[in-house]
Amino acid sequence: MRSTGFRRTFAAIGVCSLALTAAACGSGDDSASGKTRITVNCEPPKSAKVDRTFFDSDVASFEKQNPDIDVVTHDAFPCQDPKTFDAKLAGGQMEDVFYTYFTDAKHVVNIKQAADLTPYIKELKSYDTLQRQLRDIYTVDGKIYGIPRTGYSMGLIYNRKLFQQAGLDPDKPPATWDEVRADAKKIAALGKGTVGYADYSAQNQGGWHFTAEMYSQGGDVVSADGKKATVDTPQGKAVLQNLHDMRWSDNSMGSKQLLVINDVQQLMGSGKLGMYLSAPDNIPILVKEKGGNYDDLALGPMPGGQGTLIGGDGYMFNKHDTPAQIRAGLKWLDHMFLTPGTGFLGDYARAKKANAPVGLPEPRLFTGAADAKDQQVKKANANVPVQNYQAFLDGNQSLQMKIEPPDAQQIYSVLDGAVSAVLTKKDANIDQLLKDASGKIDGILARG
Repeated sequence: MRSTGFRRTFAAIGVCSLALTAAACGSGDDSASGKTRITVNCEPPKSAKVDRTFFDSDVASFEKQNPDIDVVTHDAFPCQDPKTFDAKLAGGQMEDVFYTYFTDAKHVVNIKQAADLTPYIKELKSYDTLQRQLRDIYTVDGKIYGIPRTGYSMGLIYNRKLFQQAGLDPDKPPATWDEVRADAKKIAALGKGTVGYADYSAQNQGGWHFTAEMYSQGGDVVSADGKKATVDTPQGKAVLQNLHDMRWSDNSMGSKQLLVINDVQQLMGSGKLGMYLSAPDNIPILVKEKGGNYDDLALGPMPGGQGTLIGGDGYMFNKHDTPAQIRAGLKWLDHMFLTPGTGFLGDYARAKKANAPVGLPEPRLFTGAADAKDQQVKKANANVPVQNYQAFLDGNQSLQMKIEPPDAQQIYSVLDGAVSAVLTKKDANIDQLLKDASGKIDGILARG
């Protein structure tokens, strides 16, 4: 899965339609004009006017600085459609520089559709400033096949106002799942339709959160070698038992279940929800689209204290790209996304002028001096209550950052069934649910 936006309310977007010809996407060098021509995707759609303007402006400034490079942008929604992604790759219709989720990196390499960037990586000025754990996602067998653009880690969004009304300290989010359960019960006791804690349980999103909750307790859903399921474990049972008990014993999760992200965001934005798991980029969506207030919304680290799920995106290069196109694409990435304090995601002064939220704790892409500069510029332009996110920043320092499992969407679909069962059936057999899920995941991994 992915989170729901980047720095603003813009969600990942833009792919070249399958209806287009191969030449329209992977276009090759334009020798007639003497320019190197590259096609790129994930341009914001026209409906996202501010983001579209920023993106196109940054592309124009890049072309002005590099008159020998012609950038052709493609937009659609979403940036990557899982239903057409492999077909585009196999059909030669993928852009020269194309968007991927972190979970796609090894797959694209395994099906031999990615260009090896290793010989050219020294030309990406920012590469050594990027977080190693994010760089490593696009490194396969010692070779570099992609560049991370943004990343997120899961945490606990909570409503400070409801915490206060329930007699809880709004500056101290729950650090364990027992504390989550206790706090949720107090919040639900406020009545008037208030829900203490909500979770997803449909459209693969329940499996996504099950995985995050496993990580938070030191568990995993797949073995280290990627060959066997590891959900039928004490940690797996603890995840489902906790959800079952909150739902049926405590009545702190509300009676409506089979929720997806929009349902939970609506609850939180309306002030009727105490807590749910999310990445920081949910916060501006809650405010701008769901009626929430920045002052009421805060972020804590994942409860459990062991680990958290990370995700994000980056760009890979078409295997048919020429050396000139690879060099041009790397220059474009540096200009657009990877220079602290500037570019589409980093020009915080520009974002502030456009009334976009500045000061959220993520994405945090850089390290060292580059990170210090990025944070300095962000802090100088902050227009959200950054103190509400300090617990998240502090707590993340001790958590293990873990990427999603292989074959994530198929596995999440299986785990959806287990999560939805405990939230909709009081007599759900947790041991049997985990045994069945384990067998199905083993089958998925064997086919992969």
